[in-house]
Amino acid sequence: MARFRYRMQGILDVKMKLENQAKQEFAAAKAALDAEELKLEALRERKAGYEAETRALLTGELNVQEIADSKAAILRMDEYIESQMLQVRNAARKLDAARERLKEVMQERKMHEKLKENAFEEFLLDEKKQEGKEVDELTSYTYGQRIKRAEEKV
Repeated sequence: MARFRYRMQGILDVKMKLENQAKQEFAAAKAALDAEELKLEALRERKAGYEAETRALLTGELNVQEIADSKAAILRMDEYIESQMLQVRNAARKLDAARERLKEVMQERKMHEKLKENAFEEFLLDEKKQEGKEVDELTSYTYGQRIKRAEEKV
């Protein structure tokens, strides 16, 4: 039996490498988004701490400067949070772009794998036809030899 050789194996190999690269890019984008979300959560917790501090300052002996400083810190934290939310949205957009790229590359690889499967099935059919032809030739030869021997005996 002949060996199956896919003539576009090089292209399939390149598609697989591109898919691996896209997976790595997706993982990096996901890690970046996770990091940005952690930063945002830390800022929100910090703001909550300032708000709790402000409430504590308002319930005890009133110190106007400390209360003003605490409110200014809360306003600054709101600005930082808004800025960080922008960073999170940017990271989410990059993740979506990486996901789309990965999806496209995976579809291309799957298409080439399907082409390879089809080529292999065609190869098997050709091999089966060739084998059938060889069997027919062998049968014809054997039958011809029997006829020839029978004629020689007569």
